[in-house]
Amino acid sequence: MGSSSSFRAFGAILHRFSNVFSSKCLKSFGVQRNSLVSRNLSSLSTYTSLCLYENKYIDDNLQLRKISTFPPVSMGRRSSKIAGRKGAQDAKKAKLYAVIGKEVVSAVKKGGPNPISNTALAAVLEKAKELDVPKEILDRNMKRASEKGQEAYIEKIYEVYGYGGVSMVVEVSTDKINRSVALVREVVKDYGGKMADPGSVMFKFRRARVVNVKVTDVDKDQLLAIALDSGAEDVIEPPMYEDDTEEDRSERYYKIVSSAENYTAILSKLREEKIKFEPDNGSELLPLTTIEVDDEAMDLNKELMSKLLELDDVDAVYIDQQ
Repeated sequence: MGSSSSFRAFGAILHRFSNVFSSKCLKSFGVQRNSLVSRNLSSLSTYTSLCLYENKYIDDNLQLRKISTFPPVSMGRRSSKIAGRKGAQDAKKAKLYAVIGKEVVSAVKKGGPNPISNTALAAVLEKAKELDVPKEILDRNMKRASEKGQEAYIEKIYEVYGYGGVSMVVEVSTDKINRSVALVREVVKDYGGKMADPGSVMFKFRRARVVNVKVTDVDKDQLLAIALDSGAEDVIEPPMYEDDTEEDRSERYYKIVSSAENYTAILSKLREEKIKFEPDNGSELLPLTTIEVDDEAMDLNKELMSKLLELDDVDAVYIDQQ
């Protein structure tokens, strides 16, 4: 995809913190397959770039599709390690449930509680099923939507400048616009950031669907083969360090990047192969390019992001920091 991705959103997508894209194919391994010859992916060869290629002949014209994977440089340095993995996983799940809950309320407020006649609600419930959101969460928010005084949620995006020249996008879903903007501005000011003008940051990112798979739950070559077969755009490798413990490695994730059209096919293939995975909460914003900062700026940006994500109205925070 030719872009770099850093940490995404602490809480909702914790492992977003530790993955980036690169515009170059780095030295490692790859898979090459010609679909006219064989669909056997067991033959994996080593190349100078970490790229997957698939050749297809359509109407006698050769078309080449490339999937690239990149071992990223990320904010997961020792000075920036996030303690309390269990608490972080719980926070991530709670944020996901909150996001889906707000979407349910908004859909019911706009079109009623019947998913047969309310296509927006049907789409939310289908996404909730895809994300393994418990039924009680959905039922609770269906009921809340009918409560007196409960307003529909409105989606807003705030753009922020962090330390070291990095940019952040703050995704908000709120039933009180004045409250959300006041709280976001307060956190940004208190933690050294600066609110950016609308449109001055957003163009630096693009939206995509992402599937997260623990490195301990899958063979790398197998995952790349699945990604290729399912139409994925990229596979991002997590950072690895010489002093990593087994516990450290167990918390590393591969990220399969996909278009919305191919996302379901990827999930189905992973289930078919009995590979555990964590879906995104609808989509992620991926930076087109990244900015390298020093350790101090890195830690300050992490703190700013964490404080923003503590706000109930904030669904996700994305950054173009390397």
